[in-house]
Amino acid sequence: MTLSFGKGEKHPALDGLSLQIRPGTITGLLGRNGAGKTTALSLIAAMRRPDAGTVLVDGEDPFENAWAMAGTQLVRESGDTISATKVADSLGYYAEMREHWDADLAARLVDLFEVDLRKNPEDLSRGKRSALGAVIGLASRAPLTIFDEVYLGMDAPSRYAFYDALVEDYTEHPRTIVLSSHLIDEVERIFEDVVIVDRGRVLLAESVESVRSRGVSLTGSAAVVESFVDGRRVLARQRLGGTAQVTLFGTLDDAERTAATEAGLELGAVPLQDLFVHLTREERS
Repeated sequence: MTLSFGKGEKHPALDGLSLQIRPGTITGLLGRNGAGKTTALSLIAAMRRPDAGTVLVDGEDPFENAWAMAGTQLVRESGDTISATKVADSLGYYAEMREHWDADLAARLVDLFEVDLRKNPEDLSRGKRSALGAVIGLASRAPLTIFDEVYLGMDAPSRYAFYDALVEDYTEHPRTIVLSSHLIDEVERIFEDVVIVDRGRVLLAESVESVRSRGVSLTGSAAVVESFVDGRRVLARQRLGGTAQVTLFGTLDDAERTAATEAGLELGAVPLQDLFVHLTREERS
């Protein structure tokens, strides 16, 4: 997909981005500010069309497609409510629009997040508006539910309550969920697949387990560490005196792991957030 913005000289927001969201999974969409996450999600949710390329939802072009749009819920920070209408009325509107809406779940989540039904969304704090968006996204139970940085403004207890509620309801009512986030260390536990985008292109799209297996850290004698680095993709290096640590992107087979251990090196896993930071930094260097 390609999409550019601006008048006169246009600037590409998406530059040949190509990805496939695996149905029935929770997929994390990760990227730095301006990477193209929100633009890509708006195309999937049929809020705009690409300049070039094709967007398909369950095999159909979702743009101005009543069936596809009825089954897709895009949730931005505020939940896209009518600001001058009471929260209770906004939830009633979604209840009428969404075939799979669960009013009982919405009521429980409103209590959980302590959202005042009597207030207008514009009168809520930023955190409560974000919580309202989370309520709408979860209670809609849309076959394709997209959360675009919905946690913004929430405090830590509210964010973790949202993650737990999402996993619990997804387990009971499986569907396709896409969640974009900057707080990778908090949310990686709930992802099944992950897509990393940078400058409008996909850097990586794999299962979380596959991504985690692609990174390994080696720590030990600098000379020994360097002997294992030759020909490999190094994401990061650190050195203190005679001790060095390198972060490698790639797998070590069993024989290589045994050799590294016997040479006195310590092998470690690389958190998803560290891989994300290293990969996007490398791409821009």
